[in-house]
Amino acid sequence: MTGVHAAVMAEEAVAALSVRSDGVYVDGTFGRGGHSRLILARLGAGGRLIAMDRDPEAVAAASDIDDPRFSIVAAPFSRIGEVLRQAGVDAVDGVLLDIGVSSPQIDEARRGFSFRGDGPLDMRMDPQHGLSAAQWLETAAEAEIREVIRDYGEERFAKQIAAAIVAARARGPVDTTRKLAALVAEAVPSREPRQDPATRTFQALRIHINQELEELSLVLPQCLALLRAGGRLAVISFHSLEDRIVKRFMREQSQADALPSRLPVRAVDLPQPPLRLIGRAQRASAAETAANPRARSAVLRVAERTAAPARVKAA
Repeated sequence: MTGVHAAVMAEEAVAALSVRSDGVYVDGTFGRGGHSRLILARLGAGGRLIAMDRDPEAVAAASDIDDPRFSIVAAPFSRIGEVLRQAGVDAVDGVLLDIGVSSPQIDEARRGFSFRGDGPLDMRMDPQHGLSAAQWLETAAEAEIREVIRDYGEERFAKQIAAAIVAARARGPVDTTRKLAALVAEAVPSREPRQDPATRTFQALRIHINQELEELSLVLPQCLALLRAGGRLAVISFHSLEDRIVKRFMREQSQADALPSRLPVRAVDLPQPPLRLIGRAQRASAAETAANPRARSAVLRVAERTAAPARVKAA
């Protein structure tokens, strides 16, 4: 049904936060509030939950939550440090990030995220800021379009698709999802089983228009700086580019500093890293995947803050 969003791996992610009844938590990607509601159910009267989302429709949906422990801010999660400073919060007990696009964004043709219906080629998570996908395609150089589709969509036919877009825009604007999907279908010489040929191109443009990988790279060091000792960071990602950034960050911040091999220092005396990995990467259960196919590619990674100083500077 249009507009319904099932929070992926909700129980696993919130359980991983190990919510304290009096803790302060951040849901950096409110969506439609599935994760936030579970966190609130575990908080006591003295707890606090600050949610964030850059999609105005998600922020509007938060009005359904009438709870003095809850507040929401219209902002991308890359501004988490600024948002918390303005809220008078200098440290938190947990941060949850559910990366990527939500079901309402995909299902609403007018948002332009999906090729399944025809609508304006927008793709902005915040339609009030930045260029739409159609506006960007109208002026971007062919080489830039090719690089975006290749790098963010991991599309092997990026060169052919970029050339087709540039040729088409000379005849008229590529301004609807159906126009773009048709162009891609014509440009791609072979098709992957059970996947529309436009899938990778739409993913690539969405990531680029919303600067999703840059946003993720900006928020992770801020989370590290904001978490108090024992606080948890839980991140759900949906494709390899996102997961690679999260995996690398958590791994680097959970390893002890390298010292010269002949230095007479015992392992126990090495400086403690600022993060400790909690378990291995988790995937959605077979039952959840069957009920919600979007969960199929989800990966949950969790780390816990130690008392060691942060190694990276937050923005």
